[in-house]
Amino acid sequence: MSEEQGQQPVVPQLDEAQIGIALNEVRSEQNLVLGVAAGAAAAVAGAILWALVTYLTNLQIGWMAVGIGFLVGFAIRSAGKGIDKTFGIAGAILALLGCGAGNLLAVCAWIANGQEMGYLEVLSRLDLQIVQELMVESFSPMDVLFYGIAVYEGYRLSFRELTEAEVAARITGQTPAT
Repeated sequence: MSEEQGQQPVVPQLDEAQIGIALNEVRSEQNLVLGVAAGAAAAVAGAILWALVTYLTNLQIGWMAVGIGFLVGFAIRSAGKGIDKTFGIAGAILALLGCGAGNLLAVCAWIANGQEMGYLEVLSRLDLQIVQELMVESFSPMDVLFYGIAVYEGYRLSFRELTEAEVAARITGQTPAT
């Protein structure tokens, strides 16, 4: 049976030294700084999008948090090319921060609309105490669920695990089967 018919490719037996060399090679291609920068940009973009959707629909949509987790994780994974769990931790933290920022920006949009103020004027009046009060006032127990899913997705999607076939392909210099 051929590979096209569903048979898995044959993976040669690898010794620990070969596996170590392949893992070190992959790790040398990782870029945590670039991954975190891309994740932070995705968190900001997601937060702005969340605020915009909330403002336009006048609804607080919890699934927007999950979207932020996905965006952050995908951005870190794509830019950082990481296989280490450090990338996942960064993704989880940035997803949570993006969710908080999205929620805060959405509340600011509602305040600006309700008080007939400019959005930037509302943002310029924020200080740490006001931000804390707004976050407490706008918090819903359902937020824990959606933020939790976002954190999980931010973690899970920020790095990848290498398969035996990928490691073997690296060692033999072949292109891994996808």
